[in-house]
Amino acid sequence: MGFAAFVSFFPQLVAGPIERASNLLSQILTKRTFNYEQCVAGLKLILWGLFKKVVVADGIAPIVDDIFSNYGNYPASTLVLGVTLFSFQVYGDFSGYSDIAIGTAKLFGIELMSNFKFPNFSRNVAEYWQRWHVSLSTWFRHYVYIPLGGSRVSKVKSVRNICIIFLVSGFWHGANWTFIFWGAFHALAFIPVFLMGRNTIYKNSVVGEHSIFPSLVEIGQVLLTFSIVTFSRIFFRSESITDAFNFIERIVSNFYYAPYYHPLGYRMVDYYILIFLFVIYEYIIRKDERSPFKFKSRVVRFIIYSIVIMAMLLFYDSSIDRSFIYFQF
Repeated sequence: MGFAAFVSFFPQLVAGPIERASNLLSQILTKRTFNYEQCVAGLKLILWGLFKKVVVADGIAPIVDDIFSNYGNYPASTLVLGVTLFSFQVYGDFSGYSDIAIGTAKLFGIELMSNFKFPNFSRNVAEYWQRWHVSLSTWFRHYVYIPLGGSRVSKVKSVRNICIIFLVSGFWHGANWTFIFWGAFHALAFIPVFLMGRNTIYKNSVVGEHSIFPSLVEIGQVLLTFSIVTFSRIFFRSESITDAFNFIERIVSNFYYAPYYHPLGYRMVDYYILIFLFVIYEYIIRKDERSPFKFKSRVVRFIIYSIVIMAMLLFYDSSIDRSFIYFQF
């Protein structure tokens, strides 16, 4: 019965976090009692996850869909806008689901591992993969990378192992050349960081670790890493590898700025403000991904709760059926 409960534990069944039996099964077999603080923490995570899904991901989805579906009609500035917004869409969608799953598990007295640790503030590609879809990266490391020899073998074999991991990750997302190129691109971006020995230097720190604001160097590192990851999203989002390269070619050959106007008349300034405030808020809470509303002042917490709930009510559209992106993988 315990094993059956482990393999069918519904909060993380569809899209993770991918838990190992050693962590989840032991909790299922342990007698649990109601824990008020754990329950409240779970509800907060669910609320934050819903905000990221309903407001951030679903809010900008129509814009992303329009740009990628009609990329041949837009200049480079609009295409860059589209793929940048897609980075926030897929992050809000997937990390939102993970927060909801982790929060729901808390209601049952179960602690699941953190799956996203503010990857948009990563300072190199290696740190990004230590913060993005952590449970999948951990699974690949334990069951593929380490059995191949990991980093204990020669540099050449270690590079080979890295390539295998990212190509397998591409296949995991789907049998499409777009995902294979996406995985290969990340391997090429990861290998230089590994060869320079900088793949673990940020493992136990966050941007702006000892200050309120990040340094100029950190800002540059974050922007460069985000740009690299966002570029790879072109392959991830495109319907075919031909569309992906045509999208890139369009950026290079039509490099000029023109304001974007959505066919349905969406006010773009609203979405720019939304993304800006979302990034600022995530930076404020960057040191604890499990406590999105951890403020001492009750007044501050009440204001934030009110803003989050009002935003969800404003952005929610019952006429649009938008499932989670990662449900397809």
